[in-house]
Amino acid sequence: MKPLHNRISQEELKALLFKETEHRKTISFYQYFDIEHPKEFRDELYKNLTELKVFGRIYLANEGINAQISVPESNVDAFKNYLYSIPGLDQLRLNIAVDDDGKSFWVLKIKVRPKIVADGIDDPTFNMSNKGKYVRADAFNEMTKDPDTVIVDMRNHYEYEVGHFKNAIEIPSDTFREQLPMAVEMLQDKKDKNIIMYCTGGIRCEKASAYMLHHGFDKVYHVEGGIIHYANMVKAQEIENKFIGKNFVFDERLGERISDDIIAACHQCGAPCDDHTNCKNEACHLLFIQCKKCAEQYHGCCSEACQEVLNLPEEVQKEYRKGIDKGQMIFNKSKQNRLRPRLNEG
Repeated sequence: MKPLHNRISQEELKALLFKETEHRKTISFYQYFDIEHPKEFRDELYKNLTELKVFGRIYLANEGINAQISVPESNVDAFKNYLYSIPGLDQLRLNIAVDDDGKSFWVLKIKVRPKIVADGIDDPTFNMSNKGKYVRADAFNEMTKDPDTVIVDMRNHYEYEVGHFKNAIEIPSDTFREQLPMAVEMLQDKKDKNIIMYCTGGIRCEKASAYMLHHGFDKVYHVEGGIIHYANMVKAQEIENKFIGKNFVFDERLGERISDDIIAACHQCGAPCDDHTNCKNEACHLLFIQCKKCAEQYHGCCSEACQEVLNLPEEVQKEYRKGIDKGQMIFNKSKQNRLRPRLNEG
Protein backbone atom coordinates (compact mmCIF):
# COMPACT_ATOMS: atom_id res chain seq x y z
CA MET A 1 0.00 0.00 0.00
CA LYS A 2 1.36 3.42 -0.95
CA PRO A 3 1.97 5.88 1.92
CA LEU A 4 -0.91 8.37 2.22
CA HIS A 5 1.41 11.30 2.72
CA ASN A 6 4.49 12.78 1.08
CA ARG A 7 7.95 11.24 1.62
CA ILE A 8 10.08 13.68 -0.39
CA SER A 9 11.67 16.87 0.96
CA GLN A 10 10.09 20.25 0.26
CA GLU A 11 13.17 21.40 -1.66
CA GLU A 12 13.06 18.39 -3.99
CA LEU A 13 9.32 18.79 -4.57
CA LYS A 14 9.66 22.46 -5.42
CA ALA A 15 12.48 21.69 -7.86
CA LEU A 16 10.31 19.04 -9.53
CA LEU A 17 7.45 21.53 -9.90
CA PHE A 18 9.62 24.03 -11.75
CA LYS A 19 10.79 21.27 -14.10
CA GLU A 20 7.21 20.53 -15.16
CA THR A 21 6.43 21.55 -18.73
CA GLU A 22 2.64 21.31 -18.51
CA HIS A 23 0.81 24.33 -17.13
CA ARG A 24 -1.25 23.94 -14.00
CA LYS A 25 -4.52 25.62 -13.07
CA THR A 26 -4.87 26.99 -9.54
CA ILE A 27 -8.34 26.25 -8.20
CA SER A 28 -10.01 26.93 -4.85
CA PHE A 29 -13.30 25.60 -3.51
CA TYR A 30 -15.15 24.93 -0.30
CA GLN A 31 -18.41 23.43 0.84
CA TYR A 32 -20.18 23.29 4.17
CA PHE A 33 -21.67 19.79 4.31
CA ASP A 34 -21.69 16.88 6.74
CA ILE A 35 -18.67 14.56 6.66
CA GLU A 36 -19.36 11.75 9.11
CA HIS A 37 -15.88 10.18 8.99
CA PRO A 38 -13.39 12.88 7.91
CA LYS A 39 -10.28 10.70 8.48
CA GLU A 40 -11.55 7.99 6.16
CA PHE A 41 -12.64 10.62 3.65
CA ARG A 42 -9.18 12.18 3.88
CA ASP A 43 -7.40 8.93 2.91
CA GLU A 44 -9.74 8.27 -0.02
CA LEU A 45 -9.35 11.85 -1.24
CA TYR A 46 -5.56 11.73 -0.94
CA LYS A 47 -5.35 8.50 -2.96
CA ASN A 48 -7.52 9.78 -5.82
CA LEU A 49 -6.03 13.28 -6.02
CA THR A 50 -2.48 11.91 -5.97
CA GLU A 51 -3.31 9.84 -9.04
CA LEU A 52 -4.43 13.05 -10.77
CA LYS A 53 -1.16 14.81 -9.77
CA VAL A 54 -3.03 17.39 -7.72
CA PHE A 55 -0.97 19.62 -5.43
CA GLY A 56 -2.30 21.94 -2.76
CA ARG A 57 -3.70 22.31 0.73
CA ILE A 58 -7.03 20.82 1.80
CA TYR A 59 -8.71 20.98 5.21
CA LEU A 60 -11.47 18.59 6.20
CA ALA A 61 -13.80 18.60 9.20
CA ASN A 62 -17.22 17.31 10.12
CA GLU A 63 -18.58 20.63 8.82
CA GLY A 64 -17.10 20.32 5.29
CA ILE A 65 -14.11 20.91 3.02
CA ASN A 66 -11.85 23.88 2.25
CA ALA A 67 -9.31 23.53 -0.57
CA GLN A 68 -6.71 25.48 -2.53
CA ILE A 69 -5.07 23.31 -5.17
CA SER A 70 -3.33 23.18 -8.54
CA VAL A 71 -4.13 20.64 -11.26
CA PRO A 72 -2.30 19.85 -14.53
CA GLU A 73 -4.44 21.22 -17.35
CA SER A 74 -4.82 17.79 -18.95
CA ASN A 75 -6.31 16.44 -15.69
CA VAL A 76 -8.77 19.25 -14.96
CA ASP A 77 -11.78 17.47 -16.47
CA ALA A 78 -10.94 14.20 -14.69
CA PHE A 79 -10.53 16.15 -11.45
CA LYS A 80 -13.95 17.78 -11.86
CA ASN A 81 -15.58 14.45 -12.65
CA TYR A 82 -14.09 12.87 -9.53
CA LEU A 83 -14.98 15.80 -7.29
CA TYR A 84 -18.56 15.94 -8.57
CA SER A 85 -18.95 12.21 -7.96
CA ILE A 86 -18.64 12.80 -4.21
CA PRO A 87 -22.04 13.12 -2.48
CA GLY A 88 -22.50 16.73 -1.40
CA LEU A 89 -20.03 18.13 -3.95
CA ASP A 90 -21.89 17.62 -7.22
CA GLN A 91 -21.60 20.76 -9.43
CA LEU A 92 -19.68 22.56 -6.68
CA ARG A 93 -18.51 26.04 -7.74
CA LEU A 94 -14.77 26.09 -8.47
CA ASN A 95 -12.91 29.38 -8.24
CA ILE A 96 -10.26 29.59 -10.97
CA ALA A 97 -7.30 31.82 -10.08
CA VAL A 98 -7.29 35.22 -11.78
CA ASP A 99 -3.53 35.83 -12.02
CA ASP A 100 -1.88 32.42 -12.20
CA ASP A 101 1.57 31.16 -13.14
CA GLY A 102 0.67 27.58 -12.20
CA LYS A 103 3.37 27.46 -9.51
CA SER A 104 1.12 27.98 -6.49
CA PHE A 105 1.74 24.58 -4.82
CA TRP A 106 4.27 21.78 -5.11
CA VAL A 107 2.91 19.12 -2.74
CA LEU A 108 -0.47 17.75 -1.68
CA LYS A 109 -1.40 18.12 1.98
CA ILE A 110 -4.79 17.05 3.31
CA LYS A 111 -5.43 17.63 7.02
CA VAL A 112 -8.35 16.84 9.29
CA ARG A 113 -9.20 19.71 11.61
CA PRO A 114 -11.94 20.55 14.10
CA LYS A 115 -13.29 23.13 11.61
CA ILE A 116 -12.49 24.05 8.00
CA VAL A 117 -12.05 27.68 9.06
CA ALA A 118 -11.13 28.53 12.66
CA ASP A 119 -13.95 30.69 13.97
CA GLY A 120 -13.89 30.45 17.77
CA ILE A 121 -17.64 29.78 17.80
CA ASP A 122 -18.64 27.48 20.66
CA ASP A 123 -22.36 28.35 20.77
CA PRO A 124 -24.28 25.08 20.23
CA THR A 125 -27.30 27.03 18.92
CA PHE A 126 -25.32 28.52 16.03
CA ASN A 127 -26.72 27.18 12.75
CA MET A 128 -24.52 27.34 9.66
CA SER A 129 -27.46 26.52 7.40
CA ASN A 130 -29.10 29.86 8.26
CA LYS A 131 -26.82 32.07 6.22
CA GLY A 132 -27.00 35.28 4.20
CA LYS A 133 -28.08 35.49 0.58
CA TYR A 134 -25.56 35.13 -2.24
CA VAL A 135 -24.86 38.26 -4.29
CA ARG A 136 -23.51 37.89 -7.83
CA ALA A 137 -21.02 40.38 -9.28
CA ASP A 138 -23.61 42.36 -11.26
CA ALA A 139 -26.04 42.49 -8.31
CA PHE A 140 -23.21 43.53 -5.98
CA ASN A 141 -22.31 46.44 -8.26
CA GLU A 142 -25.94 47.53 -8.34
CA MET A 143 -26.43 47.26 -4.58
CA THR A 144 -23.33 49.34 -3.85
CA LYS A 145 -25.00 52.31 -5.52
CA ASP A 146 -27.44 52.42 -2.60
CA PRO A 147 -26.14 54.62 0.27
CA ASP A 148 -27.84 52.23 2.72
CA THR A 149 -25.59 49.37 1.62
CA VAL A 150 -22.65 48.56 3.92
CA ILE A 151 -19.71 46.58 2.45
CA VAL A 152 -17.75 44.60 5.03
CA ASP A 153 -14.34 43.01 4.43
CA MET A 154 -14.07 39.74 6.39
CA ARG A 155 -10.37 39.19 5.72
CA ASN A 156 -7.33 39.93 7.86
CA HIS A 157 -5.84 43.43 7.97
CA TYR A 158 -2.83 42.50 5.80
CA GLU A 159 -5.19 41.27 3.07
CA TYR A 160 -7.27 44.44 3.19
CA GLU A 161 -4.11 46.57 3.07
CA VAL A 162 -3.17 45.57 -0.49
CA GLY A 163 -6.66 45.44 -1.99
CA HIS A 164 -10.36 45.80 -1.17
CA PHE A 165 -13.70 46.87 -2.57
CA LYS A 166 -14.32 50.60 -2.78
CA ASN A 167 -15.79 51.99 0.47
CA ALA A 168 -15.45 48.64 2.26
CA ILE A 169 -15.28 48.65 6.05
CA GLU A 170 -12.20 46.97 7.50
CA ILE A 171 -12.60 44.79 10.60
CA PRO A 172 -8.96 45.20 11.75
CA SER A 173 -7.59 41.95 13.12
CA ASP A 174 -5.08 39.16 12.56
CA THR A 175 -7.57 36.28 12.67
CA PHE A 176 -11.11 35.41 11.60
CA ARG A 177 -12.03 34.31 15.12
CA GLU A 178 -11.23 37.84 16.35
CA GLN A 179 -13.20 39.42 13.53
CA LEU A 180 -16.58 37.80 14.09
CA PRO A 181 -17.43 39.42 17.46
CA MET A 182 -15.74 42.65 16.31
CA ALA A 183 -18.01 42.78 13.25
CA VAL A 184 -21.13 42.35 15.38
CA GLU A 185 -20.00 45.17 17.68
CA MET A 186 -18.88 47.55 14.91
CA LEU A 187 -22.10 47.14 12.91
CA GLN A 188 -24.64 47.47 15.74
CA ASP A 189 -25.78 50.89 14.48
CA LYS A 190 -26.23 49.56 10.93
CA LYS A 191 -28.80 46.81 11.54
CA ASP A 192 -31.36 48.59 9.35
CA LYS A 193 -29.00 48.64 6.33
CA ASN A 194 -28.09 46.06 3.70
CA ILE A 195 -24.85 44.41 4.83
CA ILE A 196 -22.73 42.71 2.14
CA MET A 197 -19.80 40.67 3.43
CA TYR A 198 -16.94 39.39 1.30
CA CYS A 199 -13.65 37.50 1.54
CA THR A 200 -11.14 35.78 -0.77
CA GLY A 201 -13.13 32.80 -2.03
CA GLY A 202 -16.35 32.89 -0.01
CA ILE A 203 -15.75 30.53 2.90
CA ARG A 204 -15.23 33.14 5.61
CA CYS A 205 -17.94 35.58 4.52
CA GLU A 206 -20.46 32.74 4.23
CA LYS A 207 -19.88 31.77 7.84
CA ALA A 208 -19.76 35.44 8.87
CA SER A 209 -23.14 36.04 7.27
CA ALA A 210 -24.63 33.18 9.33
CA TYR A 211 -22.97 34.60 12.45
CA MET A 212 -24.49 38.04 11.83
CA LEU A 213 -27.98 36.54 11.35
CA HIS A 214 -27.44 34.57 14.56
CA HIS A 215 -26.85 37.90 16.33
CA GLY A 216 -30.01 39.60 15.17
CA PHE A 217 -29.07 41.17 11.84
CA ASP A 218 -31.70 40.74 9.13
CA LYS A 219 -30.49 42.04 5.76
CA VAL A 220 -27.22 40.14 5.38
CA TYR A 221 -25.63 39.17 2.05
CA HIS A 222 -22.27 37.76 0.95
CA VAL A 223 -20.45 37.93 -2.39
CA GLU A 224 -20.80 34.62 -4.21
CA GLY A 225 -17.39 32.98 -4.58
CA GLY A 226 -15.66 35.93 -2.92
CA ILE A 227 -13.19 38.21 -4.69
CA ILE A 228 -11.89 35.46 -6.98
CA HIS A 229 -15.28 34.63 -8.49
CA TYR A 230 -16.25 38.32 -8.60
CA ALA A 231 -13.11 39.16 -10.61
CA ASN A 232 -13.78 36.33 -13.06
CA MET A 233 -17.40 37.44 -13.53
CA VAL A 234 -16.32 41.06 -14.09
CA LYS A 235 -14.17 39.87 -17.00
CA ALA A 236 -16.74 37.44 -18.37
CA GLN A 237 -19.64 39.89 -18.20
CA GLU A 238 -17.54 42.97 -19.06
CA ILE A 239 -18.91 44.98 -16.14
CA GLU A 240 -17.31 47.59 -13.88
CA ASN A 241 -14.67 46.29 -11.48
CA LYS A 242 -15.19 47.76 -8.01
CA PHE A 243 -12.26 45.96 -6.40
CA ILE A 244 -9.08 48.02 -6.19
CA GLY A 245 -5.59 46.60 -5.88
CA LYS A 246 -4.41 43.05 -5.28
CA ASN A 247 -6.18 40.04 -3.82
CA PHE A 248 -3.98 38.36 -1.18
CA VAL A 249 -3.92 34.56 -1.59
CA PHE A 250 -2.57 31.89 0.76
CA ASP A 251 -0.19 30.11 -1.57
CA GLU A 252 3.25 30.64 -3.08
CA ARG A 253 1.99 33.62 -5.15
CA LEU A 254 0.88 35.65 -2.07
CA GLY A 255 -1.40 37.70 -4.30
CA GLU A 256 -3.18 38.04 -7.63
CA ARG A 257 -3.69 41.39 -9.29
CA ILE A 258 -7.31 42.45 -9.78
CA SER A 259 -6.73 46.09 -10.77
CA ASP A 260 -3.63 48.11 -11.66
CA ASP A 261 -4.02 50.27 -8.53
CA ILE A 262 -1.27 49.99 -5.91
CA ILE A 263 -2.86 51.17 -2.65
CA ALA A 264 -0.26 49.89 -0.16
CA ALA A 265 3.31 50.93 0.65
CA CYS A 266 6.61 49.24 1.37
CA HIS A 267 6.85 48.68 5.11
CA GLN A 268 10.51 49.69 5.06
CA CYS A 269 10.81 52.80 2.88
CA GLY A 270 7.19 53.80 2.26
CA ALA A 271 7.35 53.61 -1.54
CA PRO A 272 4.17 52.46 -3.35
CA CYS A 273 4.21 48.65 -3.26
CA ASP A 274 1.84 45.73 -2.65
CA ASP A 275 4.21 42.75 -2.85
CA HIS A 276 4.10 40.57 0.26
CA THR A 277 7.10 38.47 1.21
CA ASN A 278 8.42 36.54 4.19
CA CYS A 279 11.62 37.63 5.88
CA LYS A 280 14.45 35.44 4.58
CA ASN A 281 15.74 34.99 8.13
CA GLU A 282 13.96 31.72 9.02
CA ALA A 283 14.19 32.60 12.72
CA CYS A 284 11.88 35.54 11.93
CA HIS A 285 9.89 34.73 8.75
CA LEU A 286 7.82 37.90 9.21
CA LEU A 287 5.17 38.48 6.53
CA PHE A 288 5.47 42.06 5.29
CA ILE A 289 5.41 44.28 2.20
CA GLN A 290 8.77 44.96 0.59
CA CYS A 291 9.66 46.83 -2.60
CA LYS A 292 12.34 45.60 -4.99
CA LYS A 293 14.82 48.26 -3.88
CA CYS A 294 14.53 47.28 -0.21
CA ALA A 295 14.58 43.58 -1.10
CA GLU A 296 17.94 44.13 -2.77
CA GLN A 297 19.26 46.37 0.00
CA TYR A 298 18.29 44.04 2.85
CA HIS A 299 18.59 40.72 0.95
CA GLY A 300 14.89 39.97 1.46
CA CYS A 301 15.04 40.56 5.21
CA CYS A 302 12.75 42.76 7.26
CA SER A 303 15.60 44.54 9.09
CA GLU A 304 19.34 44.98 9.33
CA ALA A 305 19.33 42.71 12.40
CA CYS A 306 17.74 39.87 10.40
CA GLN A 307 20.09 40.55 7.51
CA GLU A 308 23.03 40.06 9.87
CA VAL A 309 21.59 36.70 10.99
CA LEU A 310 21.08 35.65 7.36
CA ASN A 311 24.77 36.26 6.66
CA LEU A 312 25.85 33.90 9.45
CA PRO A 313 26.83 30.27 8.75
CA GLU A 314 23.83 27.94 8.48
CA GLU A 315 24.87 26.08 11.64
CA VAL A 316 24.74 29.33 13.64
CA GLN A 317 21.39 30.27 12.09
CA LYS A 318 19.97 26.93 13.25
CA GLU A 319 20.99 27.80 16.80
CA TYR A 320 19.09 31.07 16.51
CA ARG A 321 15.98 29.17 15.42
CA LYS A 322 16.01 26.68 18.29
CA GLY A 323 13.18 27.16 20.75
CA ILE A 324 11.82 30.28 19.04
CA ASP A 325 8.05 30.71 19.12
CA LYS A 326 7.43 33.06 16.20
CA GLY A 327 3.70 33.23 16.89
CA GLN A 328 1.62 35.21 14.41
CA MET A 329 4.50 36.68 12.41
CA ILE A 330 2.52 39.23 10.45
CA PHE A 331 3.28 42.92 10.09
CA ASN A 332 0.45 45.10 11.37
CA LYS A 333 -0.14 48.49 12.92
CA SER A 334 0.80 47.23 16.37
CA LYS A 335 4.11 45.92 14.97
CA GLN A 336 5.16 48.92 12.89
CA ASN A 337 8.20 49.53 15.07
CA ARG A 338 9.44 46.02 14.26
CA LEU A 339 10.84 47.25 10.96
CA ARG A 340 11.76 50.90 10.65
CA PRO A 341 13.70 51.56 13.92
CA ARG A 342 16.12 48.76 13.08
CA LEU A 343 16.94 50.45 9.82
CA ASN A 344 18.11 53.55 11.68
CA GLU A 345 20.35 51.81 14.20
CA GLY A 346 23.99 52.84 14.09
